[in-house]
Amino acid sequence: MLPPTYVEGFHDLEAVKAMEYRPLGKTGLLVSKLSFGGGPLGCHYGAYDEEEAIEAIRQGIKQGINYIDTAPWYGQGRSEAIIGKALKGIPRNAYYIATKVGRYDLDYENMFNFSKEKTQSSFNNSLKLLNLDYVDVIQVHDIEFAPSLDIIITQTLPELSKQVADGKAKYIGITGYPVSILEECIKKSNINISCILTYTRHTLLDNTLIAYIPFFKAQNIGIINASAPCMGLLTNKGPPAWHPSSDHTKKICADAAKCCMDHDTELARLALWYSMQCEDIATYLVGIQNLKDLYTNLDVLKNGITEKEKNLLQEIREK
Repeated sequence: MLPPTYVEGFHDLEAVKAMEYRPLGKTGLLVSKLSFGGGPLGCHYGAYDEEEAIEAIRQGIKQGINYIDTAPWYGQGRSEAIIGKALKGIPRNAYYIATKVGRYDLDYENMFNFSKEKTQSSFNNSLKLLNLDYVDVIQVHDIEFAPSLDIIITQTLPELSKQVADGKAKYIGITGYPVSILEECIKKSNINISCILTYTRHTLLDNTLIAYIPFFKAQNIGIINASAPCMGLLTNKGPPAWHPSSDHTKKICADAAKCCMDHDTELARLALWYSMQCEDIATYLVGIQNLKDLYTNLDVLKNGITEKEKNLLQEIREK
């Protein structure tokens, strides 16, 4: 069955047929199992070619990826601006897009602001950068950094609810690293939260998300699992210098990467395939910076990994 986002004459029909689509909780959106993460289009993952990034976005949509995620935090609007350029000329009904509010500047003193005034001004600026009248999902970014959860519940979420009422967004989501605070927020808020995004929580390193899936399913909350490669840890290249994991964890991952390189294999392929084995997660959000990233991720999604790679994955897990 073709998804509602299929546009005849624009999409690659065979690629769309090969893509798996899943419901995003109670939103009614049918999202691709692999989604396009705009994090690497900011400033945190090194330099990249802007024109190639734009082409990767456009090709990703043509190949059946219909969910795109970005945020002001990613390069202080650069990710949103580049995605906005890429979306020009693409039918609006060919994709779903999400952005965020709450996390902004690189300077920690000004990094977070969950007030209703900043939420409103930031969201309007995001729409301008994206060249859109509305987004499908507007999310509160990393709610654990708010001075208190009360601010999220009494200021940020009610303001986003107004934006939904005004037609500037369709659904509201929340994001964060500790999965427990996402559950707590849903329990305490009277605002209709449709989906959650958490990152590096269903991976080779960490399966914390599994324990919370029954709660989210019971509430019909869509689950977005981001960063199967753990923000670069589970790649042959290794993580960026700012990566917050311990030296011990970095050493383990570097050893795993060396093992993959010795077998002419990319660790990120194994990490993505492993992460994607959960049926209860709506979409797997992976940061994509160029065409190579795009086609590698699509290959893992559609063709899986080889028996040799599965054996190597088992060896790495045992070690």
